[in-house]
Amino acid sequence: MSRTRRAISRIVLHALKIALAPIENLSPRTYMKLYVPLLSAYGIRLNGFPRYISLRARFDDFNYITLGERTVISKYVILLTHDYSLTTALIAIGEPPPTDIAVKREIKIGANVFIGMNAVILPGTEIGDNVIIGAGSVVRGRVPSDSIMFGNPAQRVDSLRDHPDRWRERRAAPSATVDWEFGKDTT
Repeated sequence: MSRTRRAISRIVLHALKIALAPIENLSPRTYMKLYVPLLSAYGIRLNGFPRYISLRARFDDFNYITLGERTVISKYVILLTHDYSLTTALIAIGEPPPTDIAVKREIKIGANVFIGMNAVILPGTEIGDNVIIGAGSVVRGRVPSDSIMFGNPAQRVDSLRDHPDRWRERRAAPSATVDWEFGKDTT
């Protein structure tokens, strides 16, 4: 795709995202029914239907991203598929390229994955199924299924399945609320 065509395509996408903003706040399920096909049309590959993707999440290159069933991508998450550091390294070793060189690698996210606010997913990352990525984490490489990851760089801190009583306690706590769209009161 030419640079001009890509720029126009991005402008159109941002205009459509502005139009979707009120719907995202009023009815997240309706918003997702509209937003997911739009992302798919722009090149994101889907293995199932994501649970939620914030309008404020940033996708570097849609064609290099695969999302699994029930994926949640919170606000300000960045999915970065390119890396220009090769140019810097070549210059440092005395072999400057005639122009900048980008290395692009795919990001693959499995099923039932939650990615917290401000996380950064780096090029070449593959996240397995049933994973929680903590807010602000910087993730690269392979994340095994059934993991809880936190930090910069993100480290595996626990397993989702090793402590089922922890999740049951949190579900029963007064601070847990139920999604109102499924007909249950949140008070």
